[in-house]
Amino acid sequence: MRSSQSFKARVSNRLARHLHAAPLRLTGTGPMVSFTFDDVPDSAASIGAPMLEDYGGRATFYISGGLVGRWSGHWNGIAPNDIVTLHRSGHEIGCHTFSHRQASELDASAMAEDLDQNRRYFAELDPTIRLRNFAYPFGLASVLRKTQLKNVFQSARSILPGVNSDVIDLQFLRAMPLIEPHIDGAGIENAFDEAVRTNGWLIFYGHDVTERPSPYGCTPQLLRRALRAASRRNIPMVTVADALRRAGAQSAIA
Repeated sequence: MRSSQSFKARVSNRLARHLHAAPLRLTGTGPMVSFTFDDVPDSAASIGAPMLEDYGGRATFYISGGLVGRWSGHWNGIAPNDIVTLHRSGHEIGCHTFSHRQASELDASAMAEDLDQNRRYFAELDPTIRLRNFAYPFGLASVLRKTQLKNVFQSARSILPGVNSDVIDLQFLRAMPLIEPHIDGAGIENAFDEAVRTNGWLIFYGHDVTERPSPYGCTPQLLRRALRAASRRNIPMVTVADALRRAGAQSAIA
């Protein structure tokens, strides 16, 4: 049963790459980079966020309310007060659903309730938190939910590798892993070179930031390598929301 669900999720994700696009042409922004963290582990807030701040940058943290303060099997989830601190320090809080279930597992009503539950959770923490941008749990989009999400969020981020350039799909943003087994220093430099060459928007995604990361995280040294690469090229390190503002995307999200 689980294998059939996995196959369904992969097919839906592939279809979502090509259908129901929300196109936006990137013009006049110059290269940009956004650092994003999913779920979110406590180390992303305690180690990752201060590192970005040291370089004048801010990150987007895609958080599932149902994972807050919980042990994942790999890391401790971020604490509620740390979410508020991130928000008040200028970082962006994004939506990752409340339950962290794959989008293909949720019908329209279940997705709407899940998103509302996440929105209510963060509003109770701090009523000034607005969830304007979304990341698909497990990186798997759903062709059926893509249009629904378009009416709720300004963007949705995938984990399809690549730099966003020229005409991009706001509801299927590409992103590069900042994950130890999947990228090294040379890969980071190449990604930034492509962003410069194409005047593109480079998005990194990861999870924990520790000396001994999970299979889904990175060391502080790898994150610092990416921050230095951006700094050397004078590429602004901006949240997803700020990147979209620079790109002239209009948001109807309250």
